[in-house]
Amino acid sequence: MENTDIKGVIFDYGGTIDSRGVHWSEVIWDGYRASGVDVDKDTFREAYVYAERELAKVRHIMPEDNFHVLLLKKMRIELGWLAEHGHIDPSDTERLAGEIALYCYERARECVEEARPVLDSLKEHGVPMVLVSNFYGNVQAVLADFDLLRYFDSIVESAVVGVRKPDPQIFRLGVEALGLAPEQVLVVGDSYKKDIIPAQSLGCRVAWLKGKGWTAEEDAVTHPCIIENLTQAAEAVF
Repeated sequence: MENTDIKGVIFDYGGTIDSRGVHWSEVIWDGYRASGVDVDKDTFREAYVYAERELAKVRHIMPEDNFHVLLLKKMRIELGWLAEHGHIDPSDTERLAGEIALYCYERARECVEEARPVLDSLKEHGVPMVLVSNFYGNVQAVLADFDLLRYFDSIVESAVVGVRKPDPQIFRLGVEALGLAPEQVLVVGDSYKKDIIPAQSLGCRVAWLKGKGWTAEEDAVTHPCIIENLTQAAEAVF
């Protein structure tokens, strides 16, 4: 990916900075297996979708919740659904929620530390960065806990601005926050449909950190701007 006068970078957060491009359902599934939860993947995905819908309907996540607290609340909802439908023993719910939440939190911290040298390098070179994320209203607390707030000049969070990906408007807000033309902005994200397509529709450059996605359809997509790690995104800027 060659440099075409990129002056600023928009980063997605979840799935990009905190999981090497791997969809978060896959990380949580790994946590289930590490904790010995005996359900098949289709059943897990039902629980995952149920929890996501519940979190969208009811305000379980508070602005002050860091990622560990978020995960613990989310796991209680998922595992509660599994217990209600007879897939796990209800008496195991709280223990398993704690184990899986901690597993996933540590995975996220490991990925954040891998990403930090890239963010440090961009910051040291004076490249402005904005975060654009579909999140639950607590992304500031999550970033603060991982010492990431200092890298971003602005944060555009779906729950705060009232626009969600894949609506290109949320990326337009990020471009406006940078004060640059879209063609001067590199958007780095892990989702083809939620990051790459809407960003390209505005005229932004893109870098797709492609890991294991939610669907086989997305896994099969190819694109000339796929990157294997965030270091390659930084190389597109310098």
